[in-house]
Amino acid sequence: MDSGDTAWILMSTALVLFMTPGLAFFYGGLTRGKNAVNTIMLSFSAMAVVSLVWVLWGYSLAFSGGNWFIGNLDLIGLKDMSIDDGGNIPDLLFVIFQMMFAIITPALITGALVERFKFTTYLVFLVLWITFVYAPIAHWVWAADGWLFKEGALDFAGGTVVHINAAVAAVVAAAMLGKRRSPAVEPHNVPYVMLGAGILWFGWFGFNAGSGLAANGQAVSALLVTNTAAAAAALTWGIVSQIQNQRMSAVGMATGAVAGLVAITPAAGYVGVMGALAIGAGAGLLGYFAVALRPKLGFDDALDVFAIHGVGGIWGALATGIFATEAIGGVPGLIEGNGGQMVTQLYGVLATMGYSAGVTLVILLVLKYIPGLGLRASEKNEDEGLDLAAHGERAYVSDGAD
Repeated sequence: MDSGDTAWILMSTALVLFMTPGLAFFYGGLTRGKNAVNTIMLSFSAMAVVSLVWVLWGYSLAFSGGNWFIGNLDLIGLKDMSIDDGGNIPDLLFVIFQMMFAIITPALITGALVERFKFTTYLVFLVLWITFVYAPIAHWVWAADGWLFKEGALDFAGGTVVHINAAVAAVVAAAMLGKRRSPAVEPHNVPYVMLGAGILWFGWFGFNAGSGLAANGQAVSALLVTNTAAAAAALTWGIVSQIQNQRMSAVGMATGAVAGLVAITPAAGYVGVMGALAIGAGAGLLGYFAVALRPKLGFDDALDVFAIHGVGGIWGALATGIFATEAIGGVPGLIEGNGGQMVTQLYGVLATMGYSAGVTLVILLVLKYIPGLGLRASEKNEDEGLDLAAHGERAYVSDGAD
């Protein structure tokens, strides 16, 4: 065991967990005041539910020996795993580091579900989705016997496993739920949005720079390019907003930063600073126009999960194949003459999208027709606000919290 590597991954684990409360504030500020507590609870409850699923069977399905598709249950309940097992870091540290990725992924989906999804059904959805969607895709990409791992698909920290996976599930869920009864015209709490984006930016250093599982030069490079891409995307979004609207929106720049962080995630251990600039600027530009296009598409992805995490994740995965450099990650990309990497990256994107969409649809259909569950809150509860209806609490005591 290397004490420096272990210390860094312990810190990275904490940083990644902190991202989920950051996401909760980011999403919570974007909704109406009467749904703020419920929106935050969707992320907070994922921390509880997914933590237990992961140690009981989720980790085993994702990372134990199995086949090309999924692991087995040899490590159910983390049995036979000792505190002394592992290489440069303990195996149990890898378990909990990966747990944090599993926690935030379904929390990302909730941006498409807010203000109308039935909370008790959501808790069941978390268990099923981690088991049947997240664990298999994590196995494909990150386990040694997973088929995309063997194909050579590059996903340093979760472009496919986390962002594309969650974004496609979000689209399916939004389409099945239908539109909100009375969507908010604007975010109810812009400081919450900015606070959440800042926490996400901070936590993302653990997300990306920890994913090499070592405190080394690649981790330093990953941290640098993560910050560079976020900055480039935020500024690009702000400049486009200024040109189009003669205003530089705070929410827009915060959203742009998140788009840049999403896009650099799969590439963080493989690209240099100039590649990160291009990836970030592309994410800011693509994200801006994807958000503008969404209202015309006929489904209510309330907080633009696909526009940010889907478009950003797809761009980032493909851009990894363009800008990867052998000097940093050991694999050349298109600019270094390896055009085949782009094809491999495309395989990963399409496989993730197809599987996530299909299995998420099946899960939601099952939940829709189970007596006592169902997907959508009642009209009365939606009108009252899900804070009171689902939790008996309000974010704000004064009237006019909408």
